[in-house]
Amino acid sequence: MIKSLQVKNFKSHKDTNLSIGALTLLCGPNGVGKSSIIQVFLLMRQTFLKNRLDEVLSLNSPLCNLGKSKDVSYLNGGQDIEFVMQDNKHKYQWRFDVSKDLDFLQRINKGPKFEKNNANLPFFTNDFHYLSAYRSAESSTDDYAVQIQKQLSVEEGKGELTAQFLFEYGKSVKVDPALCHPMESDPFLLSQATSWEREVSENVNVIPVKIGEGYEIKYSFDTQDFGPTDEYSPKNVGFGLSYVLPLIVAVLSSKPGALLILENPEAHLHPQAQSKIAELICIAAQAGIQIIVETHSDHIINGVLVNCKKFEEGQVGIQKEKVSIYHFSKDDMQPATQTEKINIEDGGRVRYTPKGFFDQFTIDRKYLMGF
Repeated sequence: MIKSLQVKNFKSHKDTNLSIGALTLLCGPNGVGKSSIIQVFLLMRQTFLKNRLDEVLSLNSPLCNLGKSKDVSYLNGGQDIEFVMQDNKHKYQWRFDVSKDLDFLQRINKGPKFEKNNANLPFFTNDFHYLSAYRSAESSTDDYAVQIQKQLSVEEGKGELTAQFLFEYGKSVKVDPALCHPMESDPFLLSQATSWEREVSENVNVIPVKIGEGYEIKYSFDTQDFGPTDEYSPKNVGFGLSYVLPLIVAVLSSKPGALLILENPEAHLHPQAQSKIAELICIAAQAGIQIIVETHSDHIINGVLVNCKKFEEGQVGIQKEKVSIYHFSKDDMQPATQTEKINIEDGGRVRYTPKGFFDQFTIDRKYLMGF
């Protein structure tokens, strides 16, 4: 499990240090460097999968596309980009030269001992999922990615392989008992994914189907008087179901030691559904799946805090010590990203939070009440 990350001279990060928990939440206004933290892992993975990490850092395709060295260098300052990570056993360091305006960065430091150790990092393995804010209802097929790499997505985290993944593994892969929905006795992936989807839309059925050489997700709904409805395409049931399904499948199909990176899990979801997704994420992180979340939703944050309190009271949810919440911002005088860790106290309470940390509800309420 990754314990810490340091990012130097990369995009808006002059020198950013983060403590990475079992569950890490990245919060703050738009354009302050949250996605750049996620891109560190994506760049490393896509370069590793191309067998190029011993020489370069590949800036483009398939997980993210960042352009050329001038696009990723802090203030175009020409200073070496550096990533430093620590896990339970090792410290890892990568340095890259930005002096040439190319679509890759030349690696500066390397060594056989280091290369042998870093292959165990989860974002280099098949125990990894990345789902971006660009999740799509459109399905694609990639036999190697699904069969060998066990991936839900290859192209920019869109979740485009979810239908094929569920068709392949829905009735053969058992979900960790800790993650099983309390209202579903069937432990297999498809039944569990359907049960968690019903927290978003009551009585929905998730149906992966093969159509010719491709795959698609269909949805039907149980009714009391008429049984299941006809099957509908994702475009006809609302964006929320399609957006959250890859996330649910990624969590439920993961095992302890895996790493998940999830952008905007709240997208297109009602507040109550957001809270339930936060619960699933917390349960998974407590069970040993490391999860990094970028979010703009106070319902996700509050859902995590609620689950911290639930763990104190009944050992269900997540220990507050396993959660790292960071608020990102930028100083008016300089463009470098600033981060502040939010401390979680007993009872899931947070105090002394920075300006802009999900305080708009309070601001609006005070105005409406005439304060």
